[in-house]
Amino acid sequence: MRIAFYAPLKPPTHAVPSGDRRVARLLIDALVKTGHNVALASTLRTYEPVGDVNVQARLRDEGAQIANDLIARWSGAGRDERPDLWFTYHVYYKAPDWIGPSVAAALGIPYVIAEPSFAPKRAAGRWAMGHAAAGESIRAASLMLCPIRDDVACLEPLLAAGAAIRLLPPFLDPGPYRDASRNRDANRRTLAADIALDPSVPWIVVAAMMRTGDKAASYAILACVLRRIADLPWRILVAGDGEARSEIEAAFESAAPGRSRFLGELGADAIAALYSACDLCIWPAVNEAYGMALLEAQAAGVPVVSMAVRGVPDVVSNGRTGLLAPPGNEDALAGLARELLVDRDGRCKMGLEAAHFAQVERGVDAAAATLDRALRVLGADPLLQPKVVQR
Repeated sequence: MRIAFYAPLKPPTHAVPSGDRRVARLLIDALVKTGHNVALASTLRTYEPVGDVNVQARLRDEGAQIANDLIARWSGAGRDERPDLWFTYHVYYKAPDWIGPSVAAALGIPYVIAEPSFAPKRAAGRWAMGHAAAGESIRAASLMLCPIRDDVACLEPLLAAGAAIRLLPPFLDPGPYRDASRNRDANRRTLAADIALDPSVPWIVVAAMMRTGDKAASYAILACVLRRIADLPWRILVAGDGEARSEIEAAFESAAPGRSRFLGELGADAIAALYSACDLCIWPAVNEAYGMALLEAQAAGVPVVSMAVRGVPDVVSNGRTGLLAPPGNEDALAGLARELLVDRDGRCKMGLEAAHFAQVERGVDAAAATLDRALRVLGADPLLQPKVVQR
């Protein structure tokens, strides 16, 4: 199947690394794995973070022009040049799809959204235009692929007749993390020598950018957790950078002096090696959709302590691959961290389960198979498919 791929929040070719760019690339990899021909339809970024109506209107108009150009180009093309399906990744009120619905309707092809989000509370206010556009895109979709169960309730009322919602849990390519975990001892020795770490105590790992807002809020909670467990022997290794770094470093130093090592922004291979050398990942995941870093840690064999917010339970199997505290409960989060820090055997058992979970249940091969089944049903006859929500 020829698939036109689009990511309005951040294109997969964007120069700046992020979770969204990584997921867009993973989706393309999963589609290609099962033989689909994927082409990037546009790199227009419609993300508008401040609620500027004029900017939103400009992006809308730019998207409409791109849509018209694509329609003109493909309408006159042969069957083996036109897309069979339009696939948009991540639609929400700050990054609506101004291109895909028009193109899909004009060409008579299915329109698919992976990770759609619709928040009725955004119907009024600075992003009302983007909210309305996101709603129209969702109504136009033949298929919506949701990474987390939490989003389904707000999407169901917008389903068109014959459309479907299917769960496609967050996934990753586990290969680099599996390979790194095989070199755990060497990676641990290298880090111990390079940044003066005691290899005999547990190492906590965190990988997250240091932006103001939700990321900084997660780091603030984590600093409180570190203060509560400061009586235990441990070190924490932090990969990430951003405008809030100095405040975060100060908070960690105040919570547990001399225990933290800040490594800055790391490349993919270095991140995988870092995870593999560590013993436990602790991250509060404030307002995160699900937290790809939590899945990456598990793929390297590292159990996770987090909170059961939004999609975190979709990437961490509570009691099996990690432990989840109730949302907002810092005391419980600290208690679970303490539980695993003092239980080496429990950590090791969970780490093995975490690696298996990431490989078999959340690996790109499993996601590719799920995607292929869903899209091939659409390709057969999208208008005749039943309205189904798979929970």
